[in-house]
Amino acid sequence: FFRTFAFENTNRILKLNKMDKKTKFILGAVVAVVVLVIGFLLYSMREQMLESKQMLELVEMDKREMENEYEQFAMQYNEMKMQINNDSLVAQLEMEQKRTEELLEELKRVKSSDAAEIMRLKRELATLREVLRSYVLQIDSLNRMNEALAQENSNLKTQNQQARQHISNLSSENETLSDKVAIASQLDATGIYVEGRNKRGKAAKKIKDVKKFVIGFTIARNVTTATGIRSLYVRIITPTGDVLSKGGTFAYENRQLEYSIRKDIEYTGEEQSVVVYWDVAEALSAGDYRVDIFADGQNIGTTHFVYEK
Repeated sequence: FFRTFAFENTNRILKLNKMDKKTKFILGAVVAVVVLVIGFLLYSMREQMLESKQMLELVEMDKREMENEYEQFAMQYNEMKMQINNDSLVAQLEMEQKRTEELLEELKRVKSSDAAEIMRLKRELATLREVLRSYVLQIDSLNRMNEALAQENSNLKTQNQQARQHISNLSSENETLSDKVAIASQLDATGIYVEGRNKRGKAAKKIKDVKKFVIGFTIARNVTTATGIRSLYVRIITPTGDVLSKGGTFAYENRQLEYSIRKDIEYTGEEQSVVVYWDVAEALSAGDYRVDIFADGQNIGTTHFVYEK
């Protein structure tokens, strides 16, 4: 009996040992697989984080480049406005400059992680680039036309000299007729407007924000006046009676007056638009300002404008 019992217990122990070894092997294999999986996941997460960081850095660089382009476009619009005397075209450029500056502000506010918004602003930038290119071509065409007109006017200078000589001869023969011709030939500045602009080139409502005065007017058509180069003098008088001037003077009624701005134009006798600019370099006071325009020793136009503090 004892022999049989010992034999059976021995077999049972051997079987348990075999099962323990098998279980340990399986558990070890499972643990190894789990460790490998966790390690792979951690590695993948680290790679994704590095890739995500690199992508954000690239997007941030792209965003800065876009901001630079928007700023350059706004500056180009501002420069083009200063180069032309076409009020309608200046208004269009002003509108496009404002739109460019608004999009630039949107881009500065957007986060680098907002890929959809950045992509939208990138498309807007491409559209602005095409619009700017069209205006560059348009202004270049206008400049070529102006050069052609200037050349044509140059060819007419001899005839203009003869016409002026003829008027001079008539003046000698008939002083009364000469006076009438002089009055009839006087230039006339109409539609005078003044706009104060701030440092961003936008209209300023308060005098403290004004960094530049833009003064525009139209020289009316006058076929009786002599054509050729004419000097226009603009005087800006402050509420305190001072003249905004850099020291230049011109003759008026047997005395010398200070002027703010001088502009020479090629006058052909036809209606002509003129725009001049004054950069503010001193503190200005609020109140009633006056602008006078002179040509050929005559006051050809006057206007007033008021600014608040």
